[in-house]
Amino acid sequence: MLFSLRELVQWLGFATFELFLHLLALLVFSMLVALRMDLFNGLSWWLVFVPLFAADGLSTYFTTIVSIRLYQENEKRLAVLRLLWVLTVLSLKLVCEVLLCQKLAEQDRARDLWFGLIASALNISHPWGNTAVAASCCGEVWRCF
Repeated sequence: MLFSLRELVQWLGFATFELFLHLLALLVFSMLVALRMDLFNGLSWWLVFVPLFAADGLSTYFTTIVSIRLYQENEKRLAVLRLLWVLTVLSLKLVCEVLLCQKLAEQDRARDLWFGLIASALNISHPWGNTAVAASCCGEVWRCF
């Protein structure tokens, strides 16, 4: 089932512009990964991840501006909640990106850095996704009995 744009904006807490920004960064990142794997093996992983880091920085800047405007329009509660939510999600996403980049760039020195540990930041930022999947699986199993 695909979500509508309105549902995505409400669910993630990001504006439409921010979603477009992150999708564009993901597209450029995917192209850089393909180029690094096929043609430019000497390209640093830190350079490959630059579009994702830039999207996080621009999204943080945009969120700060929106929160300041909401605060000036006496929507103080909404401004603080939006700022805290988006900064929490972006910081956990950034932790995941930096750890993954470190693991890929320094594979021989980062042996203790497991991929499960790297992805745990994503599970913290969106725990209801795992809960919904588990609940639906349990519901299907329960119907069989």
